[in-house]
Amino acid sequence: MPSPADDRRSAFEREALPLLDVVYRVALRLSGDAADADDLTQETMLKALRAWDRFTPGTNLKAWLLTILRNTFINQYRRRQRETPMEVHELEQVARNVEAHDEDPEGTIFDSLIDEEVLRAVDQLPLDFRETVILSDLEGLSYQEIAEITNVPIGTVKSRLSRARQALQRRLYDYAVRMGYLKRAASS
Repeated sequence: MPSPADDRRSAFEREALPLLDVVYRVALRLSGDAADADDLTQETMLKALRAWDRFTPGTNLKAWLLTILRNTFINQYRRRQRETPMEVHELEQVARNVEAHDEDPEGTIFDSLIDEEVLRAVDQLPLDFRETVILSDLEGLSYQEIAEITNVPIGTVKSRLSRARQALQRRLYDYAVRMGYLKRAASS
């Protein structure tokens, strides 16, 4: 007869392990390094296994795992940056006042165009913007899910996503013209 620990491990393997690729993809995009992504993924899954009894069945497992990943990444980032203070996020206070909507008015920027050039541009974004774009445009999470994972208001998610997309549009404009996705605007 299986023990409760065996049942717990079996449930974890059945439900959480299929999301391992998602966790790794987000870890890779956040860290920008395959070895760091491997470590982050391993630590995330280990923490999730240890906390499995605190996961509420029927809730969003993907969001729960990505929250653990994000917190693990931030803790590691802070340890590495102890000598340098973290950036102050002026946008958060303004974004708290933005009305929350569930739909994405800008649509997804990456549905038809994801390649190495785009991923490099995403990797160059500031961390808060990068993680928001990754969770929204690469992983397809809703504003609400991103807000829960990042522990910020939906307005902050929208603000970060909008500013990240604007930055990406500026960085990728010449590339999009070269690839034939856009025609160069006539200069006046």
